[in-house]
Amino acid sequence: MMTMYDDVMRTIIDVPKEMIQTLDRVRLAEQKSRAALIREAISEYLGKKAVPSAEAAFGLWRQNPEDGVEMQRRLRDEWDDQ
Repeated sequence: MMTMYDDVMRTIIDVPKEMIQTLDRVRLAEQKSRAALIREAISEYLGKKAVPSAEAAFGLWRQNPEDGVEMQRRLRDEWDDQ
């Protein structure tokens, strides 16, 4: 039988005393465990830093008025000039 913790990694980190005190204030205010708050913080951080998937890049060029093929030709012409 699989539990919700089968794909979990335990780790040890060093956290400054001041951060623990702040974490405990938030923990008490939100009625959550330290572990839950740390998981939320990691999830939020990774959401901001993660490399976007190919799907996220779909349509990025639509903001550029230049035709993609024309841009390639222009860049290749610059290479030939050198």
